[in-house]
Amino acid sequence: MKLIVRNIHKYLSFFISVQLLLWTVSGIYFAFNKIELVRGEQYRLTNFSDINLGEIEFDIPKTSNLEIKKRLDKTILILSSDSGSFYLNSDGTPLDKISSEMGMLLVQQNTTLTPIEAEEITSSKKGSEYRGRTLPLMKVISKNEKDKLINVYLNVYSGEVTAIRSMQWKIWDLMWGFHIMDWQERDNIDNLFLKIFSILALVSSISGILLFFKIDFKK
Repeated sequence: MKLIVRNIHKYLSFFISVQLLLWTVSGIYFAFNKIELVRGEQYRLTNFSDINLGEIEFDIPKTSNLEIKKRLDKTILILSSDSGSFYLNSDGTPLDKISSEMGMLLVQQNTTLTPIEAEEITSSKKGSEYRGRTLPLMKVISKNEKDKLINVYLNVYSGEVTAIRSMQWKIWDLMWGFHIMDWQERDNIDNLFLKIFSILALVSSISGILLFFKIDFKK
């Protein structure tokens, strides 16, 4: 019996050693990097705008949530309901999407970054750095004070900054994929590989403890 336990521990440990190393390395990376910095919160600016409600010249329809914001110098309304979000001008007309030039101005206004160029993102990709965000998005390639490239993603209607992605975030994302064993989309923590390796790691740990304390299996 002891030989069986020893062999189980030996071969299981060898089989899962690479994944155990990845769990450990990624865990160390998570522990030594603040998630706020990974998400680029240090680049955001807090701006306060004066909003004249007298500019709103139409009857607002029934909605579950209403936000009144400034997009550069324009007052806009965001109406949310079960069917989605609607973006309106202060006179009730549909709001146009921001242009590349406006996107760069918005990055200058709302972050400490220097924009370089902008493009509209209309299609989703597996494992992309903007996954989970509603498309389309305006991607503005920017630089920080150390001339490192930072991607800023804006809502194409409201102009709000929805995500800031740096190399630090990309490393974090890669480590997260290693940690949850989802190497493509890096979002599924309910995948079969993670479940199997977690159980195998548990069996390996228990068998190692039994061998350490030299339990008499004959008893």
